[in-house]
Amino acid sequence: MAAYALMWSGGKDSALALSRARASGLEVSLLLNFIDPQSRRVRFHATRAELVAAQAEALGLPLRQLAVAWEGFEAVLTGELSRLAEHGLAGVVFGDIHLADVRAWYEQRVRAAGLGHLEPIWGESPASLLEEYVAGGGRAVVTCVEARHLDPSWLGRVTDPGFVSDIKRLPVDPCGENGEYHTFAFAGPGFSRPLEWVPGERRDSEAGFHQLDLLAARCAHCGQPVDPQRYGVCAVCEQPVLCLDCARGHLCTDQCSARGCRAGLCVREVRDGLPAVAYGVS
Repeated sequence: MAAYALMWSGGKDSALALSRARASGLEVSLLLNFIDPQSRRVRFHATRAELVAAQAEALGLPLRQLAVAWEGFEAVLTGELSRLAEHGLAGVVFGDIHLADVRAWYEQRVRAAGLGHLEPIWGESPASLLEEYVAGGGRAVVTCVEARHLDPSWLGRVTDPGFVSDIKRLPVDPCGENGEYHTFAFAGPGFSRPLEWVPGERRDSEAGFHQLDLLAARCAHCGQPVDPQRYGVCAVCEQPVLCLDCARGHLCTDQCSARGCRAGLCVREVRDGLPAVAYGVS
């Protein structure tokens, strides 16, 4: 059977496209993901690279993750498509819905590489697609909203029946296809287990977006679950999450020592997603 790669943003539309592709009998053998090299996050979605890797693991699929600045994106994408063709893949699956210019841009480059271009959810009603995703058990958390369309209170909302009802009442695309919002898929068809996460800091970008930083829900040191309302983050090495027990003794081997820090003094405590203590865990 011919194998396909899937362009993976980590959001609900990618997850639904994957589910649809598999249901139609396609073999998806690879997730293709692009992140910003500076932030190490998916552009717009603001999802950390390590959380995308956790998605791939839970989905049982290899991940090809490339860090590239926007200015070099086309060249890197073109090279990657050629590599996929050389490795015998038949094509690339996308999760576009109705943005014709976006589809045309990718389709031209995919077909130029000799690959098939597939769009399992193209042209369907966004409201119906969202309903299908949620009814099938798909769950995703809102990580980014465009300020001119949605209030920042939507950050952290999970796609459930209540979300569907609320978003359909607003003058926005229910799937956020016009950039109104972006998500991180953490449960649903294909996932071997729900992914654990905790809400981190909320940020406002100069481009008019509100973003929610998602963090892994287990301590990076001991591996135990953390309290989603209270945990520690190293302000020097940006360790994703530390339980408070590990945070009190945390000392980075290089950067913290160079600063002359004592154990725990480099840690910022976070309560309910907001910094509560600048340095040190109380």
